[in-house]
Amino acid sequence: MPNSLKDEFLLDPDVIFLNHGSFGATPRPVFDAYQAWQRRLERQPVQFLGRDIGGYLAMARAALGDYLNTPADDLVYVPNATFGINVVARSLRLGPGDEVLATDHEYGACERAWRYMSRERGFAYMSAPIPLPLPPADEFVEHLWAAVTPRTRVIFLSHITSPTAAIFPVAAVCARARAAGILTVVDGAHAPGQLPLDLPALGADFYAGNCHKWLCAPKGAGFLYARPEAQRLIEPLIVGWGWGEDRELTFGSDFLDYLQYPGTKDYAAYLAVPDAIAFQATHHWPAVRVACHLLTQQAIERIEALTGRPPLYAGAAGYVQMAAALLPPVADLAGLKQRLYDHHRVEIPLVQWNDCQFIRISVQGYNAQTDVDSLLAALPAELARATGG
Repeated sequence: MPNSLKDEFLLDPDVIFLNHGSFGATPRPVFDAYQAWQRRLERQPVQFLGRDIGGYLAMARAALGDYLNTPADDLVYVPNATFGINVVARSLRLGPGDEVLATDHEYGACERAWRYMSRERGFAYMSAPIPLPLPPADEFVEHLWAAVTPRTRVIFLSHITSPTAAIFPVAAVCARARAAGILTVVDGAHAPGQLPLDLPALGADFYAGNCHKWLCAPKGAGFLYARPEAQRLIEPLIVGWGWGEDRELTFGSDFLDYLQYPGTKDYAAYLAVPDAIAFQATHHWPAVRVACHLLTQQAIERIEALTGRPPLYAGAAGYVQMAAALLPPVADLAGLKQRLYDHHRVEIPLVQWNDCQFIRISVQGYNAQTDVDSLLAALPAELARATGG
């Protein structure tokens, strides 16, 4: 893949960065726009926060709504997907006798949000094991549905999983759940920018996503989508000027008012999201995404050939720009990760999931063939050292 985009990013040129999935990376022009919004705020804070912020946020939501094919008023900006999941978990009136059903592939921070609320409210948080490679969509739904009970009120699952980088058939799950009267909450942290999204067609009641990962917006930019019929269920995580019948600050609905303006803060990351969308459009991102996918596929196949371990996916269609490969048993996984960084300057996550250990590679537009080659040059000796081979 050509490396024409490397100079567009602020990443350390001495680091082989194969971990875009953790926190993302922001292109220079998008970061410049982010800082320009910060300077505008500091030039006249009262004008910015007291009179103009509503219009600025409406503009930023409109651009994101177009990108996600959903009305802007069904979206609200939040700092990240975990924050969005917390809003939903705390808002839903669940209690003893109720169950939230998830899978064993979910992101740890979001799992903690549900487990914390289950302890506080008395409902049960259930985790259904999903095998790898993933079964076809209809079999996946049946497999998950085997864990549904008459007490299941909510199904929570990822669109693209964090530990295993697998794409879940969320549209099929949401359709089945809607027919059964079960709410769906989707963790879409890794999907915007990797997958084309049409949120109304996807059918989730609530969808929390990140803009700072694969969409390449600044850190602190995420969103919460709520289907119009489900917005009445949302309550403010922080009570401020947007709550109460006598509210003076309004963005047009309880959903927006409760969440859009928690008080004085730096809104620049939200306001730079349209610039991230424009950056990717200018650089023909569908083609970039295809090139990244092919490089990811090559990397995974080379790692599997090196380790002799079986594939985690039924085929390359099971992932996009982020994928995982099984490792042989390693006693000190953290030590192996640190050696790859300290001795080879390769930044890449190694993951413990259930009884398995993975290496998870992310390929973004700034990566090149040489990055994958450097990883594969370092792995044989480091794996041999880590496994005693």
